[in-house]
Amino acid sequence: MSRYTQHRVPRWRTPSGPAHRLGWVVVTSPHRTSRPAVRPRALLLIVAVVALDQLTKWLVVENLDPRTAYPVLGDFARLYLIRNSGAAFSMGENATVVFAVIQIVALVLCAVLAFRVRSGWTVAAVGLIGGGAGGNLVDRIFREPGGLHGHVVDFISIGDFAIFNVADVAINAGVIVYLVYALLVEPRRRNDGDNDGHNDSDDRTGTDNHTDSTTTEASA
Repeated sequence: MSRYTQHRVPRWRTPSGPAHRLGWVVVTSPHRTSRPAVRPRALLLIVAVVALDQLTKWLVVENLDPRTAYPVLGDFARLYLIRNSGAAFSMGENATVVFAVIQIVALVLCAVLAFRVRSGWTVAAVGLIGGGAGGNLVDRIFREPGGLHGHVVDFISIGDFAIFNVADVAINAGVIVYLVYALLVEPRRRNDGDNDGHNDSDDRTGTDNHTDSTTTEASA
């Protein structure tokens, strides 16, 4: 299909001359034949985080004994396999279904936003949060005892902090990225845009004043 389209334009809207005596002229202009494809980068990030989370959990379950410490960086960082019925960092162990419902809502919301966000910051935030929610939701559904009551696999132990997994890291990283964007990056962009707008207005005012003064001098 041609990248150009032809349409008729009234003579009074075109320059005068012999070529325009018929009253209508044919003007050729670029014409886009299709809209650019939507690239939901956040959705791809969600899938990648879920895949990485499930891969690490599978490796840990297949190779580590439960409740046995495997030092990585001495006593500071260890691998320690447990099954968690609560939320991130082993909190709320008696509210398994509640957290499962929250994760479903979060995943659906992030999947919808994945087709809307364009900024690299918001893409990262939505992808990380959605991927983390999806990773733990897979455990809630498919791991014992199942049916939104499944226990989440946790295995990363840092110091005396709670034990967590890759999905938990992704969720918290996504929240941090969004807060940095909302509190620091976006306000700065708005201020820069306002400053540019004021500068453009000043430039136009100066140009108009210069034109007026030139016209006055010529008339004099």
